[in-house]
Amino acid sequence: MPAFDYSALDLRGHTRAGTVNAATPRDARALLERRQLVPVTVEPAMQQHPAGRGGRFGPKDLALLTRQLSTLVASAPLEEALRTIGSQSDRRGVRRVVMATHTQVLEGRRLADAMAQQGKAFPPLYRAMVSAGERSGALPQILERLADLLERQQQVRGKMIGTLVYPAALSLTAVAVVIALMTFVVPRVVEQFDSMGRELPLLTRAVIGVSDFINQWGWLVATLLVVGGIVFARLLKREDFRLRFDGWLLRLPLLGRVLRDLHAARMSRTLAIMLDSGLPLIEGLAITARTVGNRVLRAATETMVTAIDEGGSMSSAMKRAGVFPPTLLYMTGSGENSGRLAPMLDRAADYLEREIDTFSNATLSLLEPGIIIVLGGVVAMIVLSILLPILQFNSMALG
Repeated sequence: MPAFDYSALDLRGHTRAGTVNAATPRDARALLERRQLVPVTVEPAMQQHPAGRGGRFGPKDLALLTRQLSTLVASAPLEEALRTIGSQSDRRGVRRVVMATHTQVLEGRRLADAMAQQGKAFPPLYRAMVSAGERSGALPQILERLADLLERQQQVRGKMIGTLVYPAALSLTAVAVVIALMTFVVPRVVEQFDSMGRELPLLTRAVIGVSDFINQWGWLVATLLVVGGIVFARLLKREDFRLRFDGWLLRLPLLGRVLRDLHAARMSRTLAIMLDSGLPLIEGLAITARTVGNRVLRAATETMVTAIDEGGSMSSAMKRAGVFPPTLLYMTGSGENSGRLAPMLDRAADYLEREIDTFSNATLSLLEPGIIIVLGGVVAMIVLSILLPILQFNSMALG
């Protein structure tokens, strides 16, 4: 059935916007009038993406949608909750996907099945947890836990990005300052030195050589960097190269630890919610493995699935994988022995997230002054290379 985007006025005179499904624009207007809305504009909606080929929600959009849905389904039927969210959303893409989901729910589909028809808007892990909530009759509680999970992931992601912004901006500024000095300042000074016809100090000659190289071959270096970036991006699409690169990332002293802890925290939090919702551990791990970006960590998670399926415990499977922090191994083993695996995984995720936060803050607090010291050293070297010949010529003139 065709969909129509509308703008209408409610009984209080407030503007409402949304999407309705009707055979014709006239039927759409009649439907709006039955809802006690006065149509202002009714236009055919943009064509929706076919199933399996739709766009993704942004992380913030998905977290907000889940929070709204968890609140509304606790006190209203699912169809009404979806219709309310779809009609009130300010983002056309979100509104279209939600209203399409609403339509399929009205046709008798389960919510998880309706979400599966919306392309990549709802991730597989998300749909699996919604399906578990529907089977157990605890959909409002599962949606609330899902909203908490998505919002926590947003907080962790935002905190990591926020802590990296200043060092990244500082590094770019440092590189720009050095390039500007070597490109514009040093060549002007060299012209004055050449007119004196005397031998320059070694440091000055070295700086002049670097400046000449940047001015003559800088374009070639920039071109090679761009080509190298394109080649590297294409190589990352090859599984063998991506596997080696991801393994190298995990072996890095600082970044490797952060990546392992982030994966462990996310997996622990997700599995805790899945176990509370009644989803089998093996199914939860298998779905989680498909969402892991790092190929080494993905392979380790898939190995855990095989080991548990063969009768092993989760803690022993984690230990054999060799990529999980000792804290998670200990707390998982304790949870299995006490029969409280989900609460222990939740506590492990809390601990790992605090560790990531503390470790990242400590590392970046050392990185920032390090960048400043390096920048100051490079600038001081350039300034010194300019001052040395001047001091040398002055001393010769006085002598």
